[in-house]
Amino acid sequence: MSDAAQPTAAEVRAAAEAVKTALDRHLAAVERRSGEDDPAVYEAFNQLAAAAETYDELLYDRYDEVTPFEIPGDDSLPPYTGPEEPNAISVLIRRDYAVAEPQRLLAQAQRVEAADSQAGPAAGPNASGTVHGALGLLFGEFEPDEIASRHKEFGLEEGDSTLWVTAADEPADPGDWLEAPFDHVDPQQVVCRFDVSAVFDDELDEDIDTDLDDDLDAELDPDDEEDLEPLDAAER
Repeated sequence: MSDAAQPTAAEVRAAAEAVKTALDRHLAAVERRSGEDDPAVYEAFNQLAAAAETYDELLYDRYDEVTPFEIPGDDSLPPYTGPEEPNAISVLIRRDYAVAEPQRLLAQAQRVEAADSQAGPAAGPNASGTVHGALGLLFGEFEPDEIASRHKEFGLEEGDSTLWVTAADEPADPGDWLEAPFDHVDPQQVVCRFDVSAVFDDELDEDIDTDLDDDLDAELDPDDEEDLEPLDAAER
């Protein structure tokens, strides 16, 4: 960040004061809580998280320092307040891909286009000649679940994905939400959520590496190091 865009010391100080105020409010809400899912506690929690995140960002931008706080991500859900016996559910899915091998993607689309042209007149002029055209052909030909299971064949590389199941009292009217399918999701109506991300794999790998290093250190006595000799060629 350039010097001109850096926050002032006063802004950092104000953000620190906001964290202190949010801490007091959170503690007061906890002390007055009416039950496990008290909305006042949840609101105070979110305010504290937002204040701490703002302070952390300004502190880093101004002084290149960080706080020891772990700021909760947006993947946390509020307490469920939907119907106890839902009459309808919606399943919201997002899957991200990187176009890792464009030529493979184009080749697959050309095969689909060739098969379609044998079955009848072509839908458009050389739709498989561009990456966006090839994507349109493939996603029109194959179900999303099939593409997910065969993504490497199509030159795609998996990114993050998430699946949300939301509950409702009644099914939506036909055509109601098609123009904006994800705009009106109430987080408090989410029954369950499943996330897949390479971030989780990296964290797991780090934990495994740490455990292995700890086990190795425990098994290898420093006093025994002098007894370890390199193997000669015959012993190898």
